[in-house]
Amino acid sequence: MPAPYLLQLGDRIQRGLQQLPEEFRQRHRTFLLSRQLPDGGFSGRDVDLNGEPLFEDGVQADLYYTSFALRGLASLGEIDPVAAAKTGDWLKRNAGRTTSVIDIVSWLYSAIVVQGATGTDLLADVAPDWSERLAVLLESFRVGDGGYAKSISGASGSTYHSFLVALCYELIGRSVPDADRLIAFVQQRQRDDGGFVEVGPMRRSGTNPTAAAVALLKMFDAFDGATRSRVVDFLQEVRGDDGGFQANTRVPFSDTLSTFTGYLTSLDLDAPDIIPPAKLRRFLNQLELSTGGFLAAAWDHIADVEYTFYALGTIGLHQAL
Repeated sequence: MPAPYLLQLGDRIQRGLQQLPEEFRQRHRTFLLSRQLPDGGFSGRDVDLNGEPLFEDGVQADLYYTSFALRGLASLGEIDPVAAAKTGDWLKRNAGRTTSVIDIVSWLYSAIVVQGATGTDLLADVAPDWSERLAVLLESFRVGDGGYAKSISGASGSTYHSFLVALCYELIGRSVPDADRLIAFVQQRQRDDGGFVEVGPMRRSGTNPTAAAVALLKMFDAFDGATRSRVVDFLQEVRGDDGGFQANTRVPFSDTLSTFTGYLTSLDLDAPDIIPPAKLRRFLNQLELSTGGFLAAAWDHIADVEYTFYALGTIGLHQAL
């Protein structure tokens, strides 16, 4: 059985980043570790774009940002065992709070990274039927259109959250039930512009749901040449003049999230030159801070662990070529 998608992707990124100077890797490693809180979890942004605090009771650790911090550290090739052990303790305390699909996949991936760094299996003491129970929880997000919704009360499937559910099933070593319904759901999300949308009523495709849809269809060997050609045409429409990818054709600037997902998809479709490599690196270099970390886009002025991972991921994928 092949390794889970997230682990394969992490290996690809790591192989590329290992070719870069240690000074580069250490700078961004230091930034990521600076976002670890005393309780062991990692924080995201603690202020908004105007510099105002986002939380009334101070900076908080978050499963989502903890996962991205660990993905970044793993991609850079080294995770301090002491820091990883602290994160493991925090993950144990927060295991019961995984009530959303995003939280579930964030917790599972983080637990795997911690185990790799420390040897500690965070699931060693849970009930033997934990994977069956988790599968039941995941299926509670499934809706009538064959996809998975953002929440248990959701009425419409989400392309992105359906992708996350598929990742969860991979991480627990199980298959997605009734995969044909999920494939049909994803195929119905493709639009005339060649890309895919997040929810059914949308008409204009987005870079990120397109990346999720392509990854899902490739997981189930349901991706054909005609679909590839249409997606490549869409990616050419959302490439920005600044050297990155835009979220959709109406957004006038590129960002690191869309650039990561768009570039990854172009590589997986054997179309690596949709954006010239020199322009891509110039775009990312402009968002890199000398103290470590990357900005989300040209309008941004605060680095965080999520967008830093996206930038590192893009650089690693490019370097691995």
